[in-house]
Amino acid sequence: MSTAPSAAPRLTALDALHRSLGATMTDFAGWDMPLRYASERDEHNAVRTRAGLFDLSHMGEITVTGPQAVAFLNHALVGNIATVGVGRARYTMIVAEDGGILDDLIVYRLADTEYMVVANAGNAQLVLDTLTERAGAFDAEVRDDRDAYALIAVQGPDSPAVLKSVTDADLDGLKYYAGLPGTVAGVPALIARTGYTGEDGFELFVAPGHAEQLWNALTEAGAPYGLIPCGLSCRDTLRLEAGMPLYGHELTTALTPFDAGLGRVVKFEKEGDFVGREALAAAAERAETAPPRKLVGLVAEGRRVPRAGFKVMADGEVIGEVTSGAPSPTLGKPIAMAYVDAAHAAPGTVGVGVDIRGTHEPYEVVALPFYKRRK
Repeated sequence: MSTAPSAAPRLTALDALHRSLGATMTDFAGWDMPLRYASERDEHNAVRTRAGLFDLSHMGEITVTGPQAVAFLNHALVGNIATVGVGRARYTMIVAEDGGILDDLIVYRLADTEYMVVANAGNAQLVLDTLTERAGAFDAEVRDDRDAYALIAVQGPDSPAVLKSVTDADLDGLKYYAGLPGTVAGVPALIARTGYTGEDGFELFVAPGHAEQLWNALTEAGAPYGLIPCGLSCRDTLRLEAGMPLYGHELTTALTPFDAGLGRVVKFEKEGDFVGREALAAAAERAETAPPRKLVGLVAEGRRVPRAGFKVMADGEVIGEVTSGAPSPTLGKPIAMAYVDAAHAAPGTVGVGVDIRGTHEPYEVVALPFYKRRK
């Protein structure tokens, strides 16, 4: 019996460049992506202290246009998209009818009736299909723009200085979660002040044909600041330290935004009905009265690293499960995010451990995030 060959991974516009830099590549959500270039720790520390450069072209861009674009997005997503001004962005989610999270998203309002929805790579097709299906009753068009963009991020405390040297766009006036069209190193770009590292930074949406020119210009501009290329591995430790959820780990279809401690993204007061409203209202009530489990931080007392799926224990009983774990370069200790029973979720709770291959490793429960940048 022969099995069909799996599809070859998709390549970003910067693929040849990553290979020329000696990147270790990995298949991530169907894309061949740089995992690291040299040392993950050096890449992580560069972003925390100076600046790092990322290729994020695997993210899924979906454009929504039309007279009823905003009414449609308000119906399809849990957030109030009507209150997003032109040039601003909002973190939100798309859920199933039962309230389960299908993906977390950023929605950019590019013009009066034009929005860009950015989905996670692994969920982009599902989000596209779901939005297309939900658009039926609205005068709005959903367009797959995944091939129209490359996405390059410069992140870290020196990222504004690096970017300023190659653009005359008003970066000082660009607030967090805002985006403006501009020219960077001679390339037309949507410049967004967003990121997934816990640091100040920018994400630059450009045509794939311009990606290499932009990457090289940023590399050159960043050299005096110690900017280095960074892979997905350090992006994961950076977001983990910053307490940022990752779909498939802290967020799944089995959880509602309220289960994930992110009920604030659900806006019941917005105009019109939205998908999942009833289920989410029930979830909000449950979270208020008797939350089953809470997302917490765990800091190791020893050196062993917990991984997703490991059981969290107290008094010999299973009280939760690790969703993400890694050595923290900033804290110098292994850290994890985990859902634990509410009775054990208070910061400072003692007697909690993680079962690492049959050994009870002691952990301290802490409030998230593990790391917060000084502003």
